[in-house]
Amino acid sequence: MAVRRILIASFFFLLSTALGSVAEHGLDLQETANRLAGSIYTGPAMTTLRELSDGFGGRLTGSPAYNHAAEWAAAKFRGYGIQNVRLEPFTIPNGWVRGTAHGELVAPLPRPLSLESLGWSPSTPPGGIKADAVIVDNVSPDNIRAQADKIKGKIVFLDAAKIFAEGWVKVLPNVQASYPLFKNAGAVAIVLPGSDKNNVLSATDPDWGAILLPLPGAQIGMEDWQLIRRSLDQGPVTVQFELQNTTSGPVQVNNVVAEIRGSEKPDEWIILGAHLDSWDYGTGAQDNGSGSASVLDAARAIAALGKAPRRTIRFALWGGEEEGLLGSFQYTQTHLREMSRCMAVLNTDNGAGHPKGWKVEGRKDVRDAMQPLSDSMLKDLSGGALSMDTTYDTDHGPFMLQGVPALDLWVDMTHYFEIHHKPSDTYDKIDPLDFKAGTAIVAVTAWAIAEDPKPIAPRLDHAAVAEILQKAELEKLLASIGHWKP
Repeated sequence: MAVRRILIASFFFLLSTALGSVAEHGLDLQETANRLAGSIYTGPAMTTLRELSDGFGGRLTGSPAYNHAAEWAAAKFRGYGIQNVRLEPFTIPNGWVRGTAHGELVAPLPRPLSLESLGWSPSTPPGGIKADAVIVDNVSPDNIRAQADKIKGKIVFLDAAKIFAEGWVKVLPNVQASYPLFKNAGAVAIVLPGSDKNNVLSATDPDWGAILLPLPGAQIGMEDWQLIRRSLDQGPVTVQFELQNTTSGPVQVNNVVAEIRGSEKPDEWIILGAHLDSWDYGTGAQDNGSGSASVLDAARAIAALGKAPRRTIRFALWGGEEEGLLGSFQYTQTHLREMSRCMAVLNTDNGAGHPKGWKVEGRKDVRDAMQPLSDSMLKDLSGGALSMDTTYDTDHGPFMLQGVPALDLWVDMTHYFEIHHKPSDTYDKIDPLDFKAGTAIVAVTAWAIAEDPKPIAPRLDHAAVAEILQKAELEKLLASIGHWKP
């Protein structure tokens, strides 16, 4: 704990000294940065996170829990004195709420199976499905057609380790396209194996876009999957399972948006966001209660300054991220005409690990612009790094496609995937100091970009964005989900 107290003291010292280097651009950030960091370190961020994760639980997009959390978040923003707070609706193709699941191995040896419904899976017929198992490790259309006789009337177990060996970005479009092909081939259900020990399940959505699967789909625990695999080496394996879920047609979902209007350039804006939704297995504390609470507390601290930065700052809590960045993508489409005035997007959705710095999504100009700020403010906290990695795995992505300079908070994720989308993603896994350090970095960076007279970097045209996507091998994936036209 003594080391951490030294780190906190160092943080405040760095803010009060190194940020002075930004003053050459006409900014006076020293006192502001101190106040922001002090407000966050002594403020209610952990209480806010606990209210969100313990008070609402899993916040599946379109569910009552999500809707209540959105109203709660809007009330929080208003309680911080922010006047312009609104719920901005978008529509998802289908609503879905998890029901019950039960599975068992029938032959060669009767025994229960650890099994749950995949997200957006339809229910099985009453009484469930009983059929022999078949393993498929190649989801190409030609292979599915060639194995149609083996697939017909069977429960298809997808060998995910082999199918995704080239990486999910390259393979996901093929996997998504395979589901109707399996139905056409006569399969009665699809099962994906879990990858975590002790039959721990996450049971997320294997498709993109809140679209109902064409067949009942389930996830099975890793050890049970290996048992079925070994048993198939000896002969036929019969499995039975029943899923009962609630599905509906189109459902309206709300993004939560709050705005502190700029003092000199109010029509230019940056947006600081995180997704409010989560999967329903845990309480979504790391993914992404921590990001949502960071955005809320950054808004509180900035509002408490009593003065606005030069540019407008919008604070957004997105819905539908887990189903494919639905809320943030729709926001960029709804606000397409004003995207030219969006100067930057800052996003936080990598958990509450110790901050490393920022990901700049393949943009050297953004990295160069951020370098002085990162070197002066973050390096002695092990948070001054800048990553050039380009990803489309969270809500900075749709803005990146519009050419907007994108920053995604980069944190230590060493233990993140041990709880990601699992029942163990709970409040007690959050380290308060790491969480508040990340929140302080987010708030001060947002203020610095909004206050700087110069834009952090220009908005890229379509061709320049395409070049970044090609280098990251993202074009095929984004075209397959309708987010990008080459």
